[in-house]
Amino acid sequence: MSTFPDGIRFSVLDRSRTREGEDAPQALRDTVRLAREVEALGYHRFWVSEHHGVPGVAGSAPTVLAAAVASATSTVRVGTGGVMLPNHRPLVVAEQFGVLESLFPGRIDMGIGRSVGFTDGIRRALGRDKDEADRFGEQLAELLGWFTGEQTAHPQVHARPAEGLRVPPFVLATGEGAGIAAAAGLPLVIGDLRGRDRLLNAVDTYRASFRPSPWAAEPYVVVAGTVAVAATEAEARRLLIPEAWSLAWSRTRGVFPALAAPERIEVLPMSEKQRGLYEAGLEGHVHGTEEQVAEALQRAVKETGAQEVLVTTSTYDRAALSESYRRLALAVGLTPRTP
Repeated sequence: MSTFPDGIRFSVLDRSRTREGEDAPQALRDTVRLAREVEALGYHRFWVSEHHGVPGVAGSAPTVLAAAVASATSTVRVGTGGVMLPNHRPLVVAEQFGVLESLFPGRIDMGIGRSVGFTDGIRRALGRDKDEADRFGEQLAELLGWFTGEQTAHPQVHARPAEGLRVPPFVLATGEGAGIAAAAGLPLVIGDLRGRDRLLNAVDTYRASFRPSPWAAEPYVVVAGTVAVAATEAEARRLLIPEAWSLAWSRTRGVFPALAAPERIEVLPMSEKQRGLYEAGLEGHVHGTEEQVAEALQRAVKETGAQEVLVTTSTYDRAALSESYRRLALAVGLTPRTP
C-alpha cells in the first residue's frame, strides 16, 4: 500500500444527487447519513454544495444542509463546497456562517465559490446578472470584513453573530479564482485531477502569488476530484457510469437528470455527440482497487504538493458509494473514529 506525507488530510464533498425512483428529500437525508459514515471512517471534513434549479441535485441551500449534517455528527468538520457568493449578499452569508459557528463552535468551514446561476432564468430568479462573478474579489473582501468588523461598504452595520468569530474560509477556484485566493491569503480548493497540467499551473500561480493574511500564514492547497474504489478496476469504472451519462445528457438536452443504474445506461441508444461526451466523462478519474487508487493519489499529492484531498463521488448505488469511501479510507490509511 502507498504511503502519504505526514499530515495529509482526506475529506468528502457530497452534492446530494438524486437517483431515478427517489425524491429530493431522500437525497438530502442520505447526505446526512453519508456524513455519519464518513465521520466514522476518519475523514477530516464533510462538505455540501449549492445548485439552483437543477433536477438531479437536491442541495440548493448549503448552510441549511450543513446545519443538519453538523447536528447529526460530532467530530468531523462540516462546511460548504461551496456557497456561491455571487448568488448572495455577503452580509447574509456572514450571518449564516456566524450562526453555524455559534451552534457548532470549532467545526465549521466556509467554502466560497464564484459561480452564478447557470441559466438566465435561474439568475433572474436569484436577482443576479451573469457579470456578478466578475465582482467576486470585491464580494469576498466584504464577506471577510463582516467577520473582522473591518468592512467599509456599509458603515455602522455589523454582522451578528459573525463579527469576531473565526470561521475558516476557503476559495473554490478554477483559473482566475486561484489568483483571487492568493491575493486574499486564503486556502485554495481546486480541481479536477483529470486536467493535471492546468491544475499544476494554477497551484504554482497560487503559491507564487500568495500573500499571508490573518486567515492563513502560508499557502494551503486542497485538490479535488472524483475517486471510485471497488474490488476490481472494472467495478470501480462502473461506479463512474451514472454521472458520466448524466453529464452527457445535460450537455445535449440542457437538463441535468437524476442518476440512473449503470445497466440501464449501457443499453441506451446514444447520439454520436452523446456517446463522445459519455466516454469522455469516464476518462481520467482516479478509480480502481485500493492499491491502484492509493498509488494514483500519492502521485497527485506529490505533483501538487497538496495538503489535502477532497473527494467527490456520485453513483447510482448508494451501498457501492459507501463501500467506495470505506475502501478509500483503508487505502490511504485513515484512522476510524470510535463512537
